[in-house]
Amino acid sequence: MKIEFKNKDLPIDSPAVMGILNITPDSFFDGGKYADEKSILLQAEKILSEGADILDIGSHSTRPGASVVSEAEELKRLIPPLKLIRKKFPRAIISIDTFRSNVAEQSAAEGADMINDVAGGTLDEKMFDTVARLKIPYVLMHIKGTPQTMQADPQYQDVVKEVKHFLAEKINALRNAGATQLIIDVGFGFGKTTEHNYSLLKQLSEFKEFNLQVLAGISRKGMIYKLLGIKPQDALNGTTVANTIALMNGADILRVHDVKEAKEAVKIFNFVQNQ
Repeated sequence: MKIEFKNKDLPIDSPAVMGILNITPDSFFDGGKYADEKSILLQAEKILSEGADILDIGSHSTRPGASVVSEAEELKRLIPPLKLIRKKFPRAIISIDTFRSNVAEQSAAEGADMINDVAGGTLDEKMFDTVARLKIPYVLMHIKGTPQTMQADPQYQDVVKEVKHFLAEKINALRNAGATQLIIDVGFGFGKTTEHNYSLLKQLSEFKEFNLQVLAGISRKGMIYKLLGIKPQDALNGTTVANTIALMNGADILRVHDVKEAKEAVKIFNFVQNQ
């Protein structure tokens, strides 16, 4: 299997790593660290030099309780760095982390290769038609509620069954719109308790029945640092453990803050699988 882009392909015969570049002042782990051209380009270079297969750029924080940023502000933060990164790294695969169809549209016009939508189309009814028309890969993620409300008191009768149902409905809607390049994400931390998150991690292989690439975005999240009683800054080891479990349960793409360590986990996983 592979993800097909306009001018490049990404084979998924080995799990891929998506490196996170947050150009936001308020992301839960690295908010405010990359706020000027020099620091943004240096971090993009670091992510790619450590072996990231995809660079995921976001300019609107979606951490629990994050403030809503206007579309104009999101674009103001995003488009100039995107232009710089595309110019300096013309062969890089660039993903844009946004739930807004117009941001997706303008990003694609500036050279973005794919869209990573944490809202799974629930916050912009035009998103599915937009990505279908643009003919670019789209990460469909499950969310319950909005970033502002999702962690208030998430309830499920059966979290795995309900997330599968959500994804099945959205996949059908996307295909009806004409979208073909789909990747699914169960949405760790987006409207889930710690118990919900680990149920999804334990049963991640069930989502392989969609016959689509599965992305796992676990890096330094509350399901790790809250369980361990530490801070996000100290959650790298826990992240590696959780990423390894995700790989063992079928994850095709790891979305991470720490690319080098994720690539090492993938290398060891691949070696074991080939024994």
